[in-house]
Parts: sequence; structure tokens; C-alpha cells
Amino acid sequence: MKIAIGGDHVGQLLKPEIIEFLKKLGHEVKDFGTYTTERTDYPIYAKQVAESVVNGEYDKGVLICGTGVGISIAANKVKGVRAVCCSEPYSAKLSRQHNDTNILAFGSRVVGLELAKMIVEEWLSAEYEGGRHAKRVEMISEIEEKQNLDNDSNIKLNC
Repeated sequence: MKIAIGGDHVGQLLKPEIIEFLKKLGHEVKDFGTYTTERTDYPIYAKQVAESVVNGEYDKGVLICGTGVGISIAANKVKGVRAVCCSEPYSAKLSRQHNDTNILAFGSRVVGLELAKMIVEEWLSAEYEGGRHAKRVEMISEIEEKQNLDNDSNIKLNC
């Protein structure tokens, strides 16, 4: 699987180790940055990873900041992204099985390395179940599509 990964300066505390872990699991990994612990803004990396997943360049994405919350919110602004912020493996697994999430986020200030590895492994090994969950995922997509259509209408009216 091809995995896009990114994070801010706080995420850099775990990101190199998670990259190595992903490679050991046999995945191809692209690091979208940041590459230092110098202060930076997480939306930059959330957008890059999210767009690379939505456009099909990468199968899944992993994002890391201090809590995972901000970076997942930013990623979810990209149409087609279903990012989940997880601090334990069970929610990560169910987010794949029930919600077909395509980006996983977590916080280096919230989880340690070994727990982060368990979260990543559970998330990547889980498969979307479809079935009764498909209707809900479709409803989410419809909300997103309606929002985009409304935004397009507003732009046209204000021109």
C-alpha cells in the first residue's frame, strides 16, 4: 500500500519512527514534511497529504500533530477525505470498518510510540465492511457535495 504521511513540528517527534514502522510492514511511504522540530503550521501538511490521497496518488494517509485534532480537522476540509483522530486502536479499526476512513490522525503528545504503532496497524489492517454502513458513508458524501454546491452558488452570486 502507498501511504502519505505528514505532520507539524510536534508530530515530528513520532513521525520518523512511524515511517520506519510502515516500511517494516511493507508499505511504500512518502513523507510530506515537516522535517524539523522548528515551529510550523499543521494545515500545510494536512492539505498536502489529504490532496494526495483524494487524487489517488496514495492509498491512505497518516497525520501527526500534538493531539491529532487540529490536523484531522484541516484534512477533513478537503473534499473526499474522511479523516479520523484516534488515541486507541479500537476506534481506529472501527473507523475503517464502518466509516471507510482514508486518513488516520493522532497526537504525539497523547500517544506514545508503541500505542501509535498499534493504532496504525489496526487501522491499516481493517477493511471497510460496506453493507449497512454504506448508506451512512454515502450520506456523509451527500452533505459534502451539497456544501460544495452551496459554496459554488454563493461564489457565483457574489461575483
